[in-house]
Amino acid sequence: MSFTSNRRNFLKVTTAAAASASLATSLHSVAYAAPNDSGWTDLFDGKTLKGWHKNPQKIGHGTGGIWRAEGGAITGEQDPPGSGNGGILLTDKKFGDFELLIDMKPDWGVCSGLFLRGNDIGQCFQMMVDYHDAGNVGHLYGEGTTGFNTRTFDINGKYDDEKKLVGITTDKHKSAADVSLIHTCTPEEWVKTWKVNDWNTAKVRCEGKYPKITTWINGLKVCDFDGEKATTERYDKEGIFEKLGPSGSIAVQVHGGTGWPNGAKCSWKNIKIREV
Repeated sequence: MSFTSNRRNFLKVTTAAAASASLATSLHSVAYAAPNDSGWTDLFDGKTLKGWHKNPQKIGHGTGGIWRAEGGAITGEQDPPGSGNGGILLTDKKFGDFELLIDMKPDWGVCSGLFLRGNDIGQCFQMMVDYHDAGNVGHLYGEGTTGFNTRTFDINGKYDDEKKLVGITTDKHKSAADVSLIHTCTPEEWVKTWKVNDWNTAKVRCEGKYPKITTWINGLKVCDFDGEKATTERYDKEGIFEKLGPSGSIAVQVHGGTGWPNGAKCSWKNIKIREV
């Protein structure tokens, strides 16, 4: 993710990681699993990191982070925990036009992301997973390219007396037109859809030279972006295409910086892709 003003707020986050979800609620995410047909390919075998690699050289977020296959999920954290040293984990295979399904469970306070058409130096179209105060999950960001940002609201935590996360509020609301989106969900829809302290399923469709990218969370369409026609501030379709080309890796991120809570993780599972 970037170091823009909104995202720099992340470095102030010190909230401890949220508790693990119960088995009963985590099973709910199965409702959003990929159809059982030959068009879908598993990117994660549930047991190893075969088919994935860390950024091979130091990038803005760090030397790579700690990535493990544990409990049927890919988990990422800073290396060593709480040190500020992060990185990305990328698929060896590159994809251009695709639909992707992925379950995510970020601990509260982490700043992560889902990279689309990414490269080894951390450039990509990114679906933000800024799961912290003044954050956002589901809108798009121009990671390592121009820093364009399509968020139409920020999320903030609601806490109990023990400072544990119990809910989400939103602020800094904008319209789709304000950031040149075809569509954005409302903040109220997002809050109603998101499952706090649980697994949530993201779906992304990416297609075209200057890609049209649509994101969903638990079936809710969050963001619809047309890379051919968008006039979003700082968006430069030709410059971004020159950096990324027509295809790239799928990647997940551990943000660098001191705001990542010590011991917190972002977890990912049920990762499936269908080329279109």
